[in-house]
Amino acid sequence: MKMIRKIATGFLGVMFLAAVFAEIVAPAPYAKQFREWPNAPPSRMHLLGTDELGRDLFSRLLYGSRVSLLLAPAAALLATIMAASVGGAAGYIGGWVERIVMTCTDLAMSLPWLFLLLTVRAILPLNVAPFSSLLITFMLLGLLGWAASARVVCAGARSLRCSDFVLQARACGSTPYRVLVRHVLPNLRPVLFAQFLTSIPVFILTEANLGLLGLGVSEPLPSWGSLLRGLENWSSVQANPWRLAPLVLLVLVVSGFQFILPREGLAE
Repeated sequence: MKMIRKIATGFLGVMFLAAVFAEIVAPAPYAKQFREWPNAPPSRMHLLGTDELGRDLFSRLLYGSRVSLLLAPAAALLATIMAASVGGAAGYIGGWVERIVMTCTDLAMSLPWLFLLLTVRAILPLNVAPFSSLLITFMLLGLLGWAASARVVCAGARSLRCSDFVLQARACGSTPYRVLVRHVLPNLRPVLFAQFLTSIPVFILTEANLGLLGLGVSEPLPSWGSLLRGLENWSSVQANPWRLAPLVLLVLVVSGFQFILPREGLAE
């Protein structure tokens, strides 16, 4: 299992580097059209061929990986910070505050999260600039994806509420805010890290679903979701099986995150 985790970590590291340095690795800009070669097969110039507009698919795959692999962790970080703030405070304070917060969390989790996200995204303008659509998509993921993590953090903070070091900090005159920030939340770092890693593949898959429905990142900026829309024409995919590359890469990356998750953090 340790070997599989090392392989998954190495693979994800290579993917992150390729995404960060996409301008260097990609053979062409993601929006450049080679109009004389639409739907071209793989070649030395175009490793995965071109799409119907003549854009290099390998370049678009690299830039799409950048969008998913860099913005999904940012959304996961936002969701984890919100979960730490809400769940940590509720678990530490306890009483009616915890009951109210957990009731709101249960309500948020009972809603069909993907459909709620689709509804909110559909209400917002669709004809926005690609960079704006990028920010909107992942901000929504972070702002709506904190509830499940908040429950886990609340349970962890509740278990630390009467621990010896917390009681000692109170006896020394520390304020509740200081105890929460300086003593409770630092001891929940394994749980927070596990929730952060868990959220990343969830947000990657959610963005892919939004992109498939045309509610994700706007063209011409690629993402894994928009690239997967090219698989809707199955006859074209059968004739050009290399177009399955975004799907294969998505499965490998999501599986990689599952292998590197700290099981002890999830257990807590």
